[in-house]
Amino acid sequence: MSLVPSLTETLFAIGAGDDVVAITDYCVFPAGLTLPRVGGTKNPSVDAIRELRPDLVHMNLEENLERDARAIRAFAPIFVTEPKRVADVATLFRTLGQIHDRSERAGQLASELEAEIAIGQRRAFTFACAIWKSPWMWCGGDTYVSDLITCAGGRNVVGDFTRYPSIGIDDVLALHPDIVFLPDEPYEFTEADAEELRARGARVTGPFPGHLFTWHGVRTLEGLRWVRWTVDGGRGPSSLTDGSRFGA
Repeated sequence: MSLVPSLTETLFAIGAGDDVVAITDYCVFPAGLTLPRVGGTKNPSVDAIRELRPDLVHMNLEENLERDARAIRAFAPIFVTEPKRVADVATLFRTLGQIHDRSERAGQLASELEAEIAIGQRRAFTFACAIWKSPWMWCGGDTYVSDLITCAGGRNVVGDFTRYPSIGIDDVLALHPDIVFLPDEPYEFTEADAEELRARGARVTGPFPGHLFTWHGVRTLEGLRWVRWTVDGGRGPSSLTDGSRFGA
């Protein structure tokens, strides 16, 4: 059972979809899932989970709540993930492969991720990634999002700040980022927000699906490829299969 949308997608990607007996209301990838749903990531129905008698429940330290983990642990084993950096996702792939006896495919995805990071080391661009407005807030250097873009060759112009600093637009643009990223979550940036930045001379990418930057798993690989595609100005091969997914 998966209570983490990014892990649901990843389990199917490694070929372990048949192991998944239930998912959350927010598990939207892969498309067309018809599995039982047990509520949200923050408010799953523990009773419904108990009735399904899962052999293992996948959870995430940030996505899910400790109180639910304690309740579920009383009747089923849980596996809790907490990737802090993109490199941790390669380890996550291999661990999930071992747990679900899908090591070959999981190992392939881990190798693809490591190769994508190596490609990113041959790029060099500066960036800022907004995460909120009113006030404007940005991804600092110790965040997963910043690490993902850095692995794609970027240097965060607010990388000396931790977590999500509140910094005015003009102050950020004075640091001359080559690209300003505007994801559509957790704040739903609009085209008007992008135009506000463009009017100040910024090169803006977005709004775009924020899960490319925030979901751990196969979406991490897609996010790295998407950044590469974006930095290259949309040049080179790409494949859009679900509204957000870009190939190598």
